[in-house]
Amino acid sequence: MIRPLDATANRQTVRASAAFMLSHPAHLIALGLGSGLAAKAPGTVGSLWAWASWLVIQHYLSIPAQATLIALALLLGWWACTVTAHNMRISDPGAIVWDEVIAVWLIFFLILPTGFWSQLAAFVLFRFFDAVKPGPVAWADQLFKGFGWRGGWGIIWDDLVAAFCTLLCIALWRWF
Repeated sequence: MIRPLDATANRQTVRASAAFMLSHPAHLIALGLGSGLAAKAPGTVGSLWAWASWLVIQHYLSIPAQATLIALALLLGWWACTVTAHNMRISDPGAIVWDEVIAVWLIFFLILPTGFWSQLAAFVLFRFFDAVKPGPVAWADQLFKGFGWRGGWGIIWDDLVAAFCTLLCIALWRWF
């Protein structure tokens, strides 16, 4: 449950830690089952975790089950990112990496079937768009700032736009 931030409450931000992650199921999800706790480049570590988990997912789940998993991960992630950002008192904490997980899974799902080199290219492109935030990704990053459900969606939205940019580059590359 999300409670409004009390005006008299301590406004200090909460640092992501293993104890914080394990204190609520939403934190466990939003922090990418611990991958968001990386001291350096948590977004990249979360994206690598997404890639590793995708290798298992694509092997054991059918195409419809993969699509269902991504859709459910998006909805569950929206809730988890909203709750975790609220509890950390930061609108878009770097430790929240579930947005990267969803985006990487979506990219890999939409470029099926692919091998290692195509996945590596997609991974590098996505990390570029997510980290540098050119054009439309920067716009998306600013669109839904804040707390609550809108802010939770904003955490995910810019990564979905980065995924779209990645897919557009891959489509153009394949077309030419």
